[in-house]
Amino acid sequence: MMKVVNLKQAILQAWKERWSDYQWAINMKKFFPKGTTWDILNLAEALLEQAMIGPSPNPLLLSYLKYAISSQMVSYSTVLMAISKFDDFSRDLCIQSLLEIMDMFCDQLSCRGKAEECIGLCRALMSALIWMLRCAASYAEKMKEPLEQGVAESQLEMCLERLAKVLASTKNRALIHIAKLEETPSWGAVEQSLAKLGDSLGHIGNSMLRNQAEECIGLVKSIPTMLSVHSEQLNKTGFPTVHAVVLLEGTMNLTGEPQPLVEQLMMVKRMQRIPSSLFILEIWKACFVGLIESPEGTEELKWTAFTFLKIPQVLVKLKKYMQGEKDFSEDVNCAFEFLLKLTPLLDKADQRCNCDCINFLLQECSKQGLLSEANMNNLVAKRAADREHAPRLKSAENANIQPNPGLILRAEPTVTNILKTMDSDHSKSPEGLLGVLGHMLSGKSLDLLLAAAAATGKLKSFAQKFIKLNEFTKQINVEGSKAASVRALLFDISFLMLCHVAQTYGSEVIVWEAG
Repeated sequence: MMKVVNLKQAILQAWKERWSDYQWAINMKKFFPKGTTWDILNLAEALLEQAMIGPSPNPLLLSYLKYAISSQMVSYSTVLMAISKFDDFSRDLCIQSLLEIMDMFCDQLSCRGKAEECIGLCRALMSALIWMLRCAASYAEKMKEPLEQGVAESQLEMCLERLAKVLASTKNRALIHIAKLEETPSWGAVEQSLAKLGDSLGHIGNSMLRNQAEECIGLVKSIPTMLSVHSEQLNKTGFPTVHAVVLLEGTMNLTGEPQPLVEQLMMVKRMQRIPSSLFILEIWKACFVGLIESPEGTEELKWTAFTFLKIPQVLVKLKKYMQGEKDFSEDVNCAFEFLLKLTPLLDKADQRCNCDCINFLLQECSKQGLLSEANMNNLVAKRAADREHAPRLKSAENANIQPNPGLILRAEPTVTNILKTMDSDHSKSPEGLLGVLGHMLSGKSLDLLLAAAAATGKLKSFAQKFIKLNEFTKQINVEGSKAASVRALLFDISFLMLCHVAQTYGSEVIVWEAG
């Protein structure tokens, strides 16, 4: 294998030796230093430049580019920028190949990386839009020539089909809008291309094609007004008071009864005349923000319990307040539909918790009668589809991590069982009770159980049981050495558990019960 000097030479060698796409990818990684960023080397542009030298595209070199796209060697933004630089619209086969490459990913565009990568994608999409408009205008202009009408119409149809597909997505139009805000002067090129296409509409004899072109022009023209059209709606979809009330409760008052929180939230809802679905959405948004920003350890467990246990109970109580309104479960379903659109927020929460948070939440809401099973399944499926493209922790990082939401939800019924066990006569089976308490102390079991108890209003009852157990162990009876050691261990464990409760949730939990 010859020594490679640069990227162009590597591509030419691959073509001369007829490497397969897989072989090409392996050899490219051998040629260039480890950690090489293919976007910085402009791999996509270099491949397209070589592939488009002849009158028709080079299929082997195009297969390398398609492999690079599929294996994510190159980013979508660099491919779009490379395509937008090809301006010889007389080479129909080349244009056709470029449009087919765009088909590979234009319905999967999303901003999930660093800020500069997201802005790069926005700019690349606007460049691709200009290119498709110029392409459509070129073929529309050719249709006035009788000899070229057939081929031009076929090419125009292909181009408009891709243009309509890109513009049909509100997300894509939003990305283009961001590019316009970032580079206002570049929007002039879009307007110029639009004007050329508009001037050529009269040459399109096919009414379906002409209507499609007009629809595309209308969609592009609507992009600058996207924010102004929805500004009134946007102003009414953010309710910081609800957000603040929920964050304050989650941070400062996990052990509090849900009723005061319900009354505060209802007061805010009525005073601000917040629609029910947006009201519930704001509650969920605040929960996810709190979950993402909570410090690791006990605070994270508290927020998890608050989100997955306490808030569904709060919603059950809110349901009774809003019985006069339309079906509450529909409002909850609508709120989740809105929440699913906040993909970056949900992705961040999933990364933090190492699980599909929405899935756990939907199951809990369904269990509480807040969602129908059909709606739950529909929402689960939508989120699962979104998560296909979400960033994940590497398998080595998350292989041994059990998701906190799942642990908290499993801890809740365990709390009830432990409370029942501690109600029994301690003198009859102290060893059995010692085994239960010993299990509670393993790993982070105690913190999980206390968080679940706090979120479901059972922490004070828990503290009371510990106090009674501690008092019981102080009673000195005639007993053997084994019984005495068990009693001593029960005293130590119950005392340390009470100390831990007081340190984590405040002494008022203990003092209130003791008083």
